[in-house]
Amino acid sequence: MFAIYKKELSSFFSNATGYIVVGIFLMLTGLFLWVIPGSYNILQAGYANVDGLFILAPWLFLLLCPAICMRLFAEEKQTGTWEILVTKPISPLQIILGKFFAAFSLVVIALLPTILYYFSVAWIADPFWNVDSGAFWGSFIGLLFLAVDYVAIGTFSSSLTRNQIVAFVAAVVICFFMFYGFSLIASFFNHAQAIQNAENLGINAHYQSISRGVVDSRDVAYFTLIAIIFIFLTKINLKHKK
Repeated sequence: MFAIYKKELSSFFSNATGYIVVGIFLMLTGLFLWVIPGSYNILQAGYANVDGLFILAPWLFLLLCPAICMRLFAEEKQTGTWEILVTKPISPLQIILGKFFAAFSLVVIALLPTILYYFSVAWIADPFWNVDSGAFWGSFIGLLFLAVDYVAIGTFSSSLTRNQIVAFVAAVVICFFMFYGFSLIASFFNHAQAIQNAENLGINAHYQSISRGVVDSRDVAYFTLIAIIFIFLTKINLKHKK
């Protein structure tokens, strides 16, 4: 599995793909938070927080994670290397996990520089370092869990086809539905409990819960379960096609 992980991670940076994806994510977050006037702009907010990052990032992840994952299996099938890979003395689950963790590592690499925003805001705060650290780190952990699920979905989508564009679009659609679709479904209900139950099926409710600065075991269990489900579906799909 580690050999697959190293191969995939190095392949991201052996061409321009990894640099472009990471660069676009950091450029967009930087522009919205520091340059472009609006509700996300930190300097115009009037108070010291980085809430705009954690509002923007889930939507940027809708493109970032599928873009990273679309080639994981689709490219292998397109180039014919998948048939060679499955003959190696390694289980399909190890192949899946190696690729999954490589893609997740790239998302983490893209996300780590945003920690500088926290220190920048704390530095310019008045009084000095008057910033809600709990909310920041809770939201940051929430983004990591969100990335785990998005990457698992992207991995599954890439296993469905040999066409990378189709894999990208499928991942975007599934990620969007899992993040916001259940909130849309909840809007059709009138009973408060039914609304809450429907929203709790979606990723957004659990992301918002962690973003309040409290890492609840139920939210962790939810994110873990979603990732396991899509990794398991990937394994079933690849086994069926094999």
